[in-house]
This record gives sequence, structure tokens and C-alpha cells, in this order.
Amino acid sequence: MTKTLFISGTVLLLLVGLVMLLVSFKTGKIETPEYKVIKTIGEVEIRQYPKMVVAQTVLQDTVMDKSMNNGFRTIAGYIFGGNDSNQKIAMTAPVVMTMGDTATMYFVMPKQYKKDELPKPASGKVKILEEGEKTLAVITYGGFSSAEKVETHRQKLLAILNQQQIKTVGPFMYMGYNAPWDIVNRRNEVAVEVEVVVN
Repeated sequence: MTKTLFISGTVLLLLVGLVMLLVSFKTGKIETPEYKVIKTIGEVEIRQYPKMVVAQTVLQDTVMDKSMNNGFRTIAGYIFGGNDSNQKIAMTAPVVMTMGDTATMYFVMPKQYKKDELPKPASGKVKILEEGEKTLAVITYGGFSSAEKVETHRQKLLAILNQQQIKTVGPFMYMGYNAPWDIVNRRNEVAVEVEVVVN
């Protein structure tokens, strides 16, 4: 199921890029979550992320492009004013897709907001949630992404974690950062929550 969910990655990244470009013209910069690297294992970084507030939607279909595109549009609608205050909220990066028994997509809200400070979504499909502190194992790769590349890096990440006897917690996720027309310094990541790693 995980592999088929990533088939829509290219289409999703196109949409992500369009929104990011529009926002970057207005703000000049896209905010990304702060994290601390606590360990490096070859290509893998073990990162500690703080609490974050996210706008999340559940993807209704686990295979079709339409579901992924609709999920993105649903959350983008919220940050572009689809809320009870008609308030526009800055876009951040990355856009995160989690792949488990239930597939979800979420945007991290700008760090200036607390959960109760955000406007209520106009769509019942958008939920404002607070994600607790997490330790993620992350593998980063450049270039243009594809379903095959995502799956390759997911398998590579899992193999390294298994070799190090690091237990995973929950589903894998894909994190996309770039507009599709960015030629250099492209950033894609596959990640999974892990049990806290000491030393």
C-alpha cells in the first residue's frame, strides 16, 4: 500500500511548487520547522523535532491521483482564507504525507501560532492538531523525485534502521520542499518516527 500511495508524488510536488512560488513572491522566504540532529548514521540523520501545530486532512483514496490532489487543495484552501476569519496563513515547507492504515497530508503552521490562535477551518475535512515532540530518522536525497525514488529511499532507510536495531514508530512519511522548476539544491526526504536513540 505504501508504494502505491507514492505514485502521485510528482503531481503533488507540482502543486506544492505552485503554491510555494506564489507565497515566496509575497514573503521572500518559506519557513521550515527547526530541529536538532542528535545522531548521524551514514546517510541517515536522527532528528529531534519540537511540538508543532499542523493543518491536516485525511486522504480518502489510497491510490488515485485525485485523492492526493484534493487533499492538497483542501489544506491550501484553508491557508488561503478558507476559514472563519478569511485569514491568510503563510505557507511553510515541507508538505508532509504520512502513509499508514490511514493516509494523511499536513502543512506545519508557522511557529508564531499556537493551536487556539488559528482560525477555524471552513472545511470539516481540515483539522488543526498539535503534534508532540518527535524523534525522526530521515534520509535526504536531491534531484527530481518519483514514486520509484521514494520507495528506494524508504527501503534504504528501513534497512539502515534494522541494521542498527532502531525500532520505528508509526508510518513512514514523505517530505517535499521544492518547486518543480528548481533545478539545483532540490531537497526530498523520507522519514519515520523512531524510539529515542542514545549515543
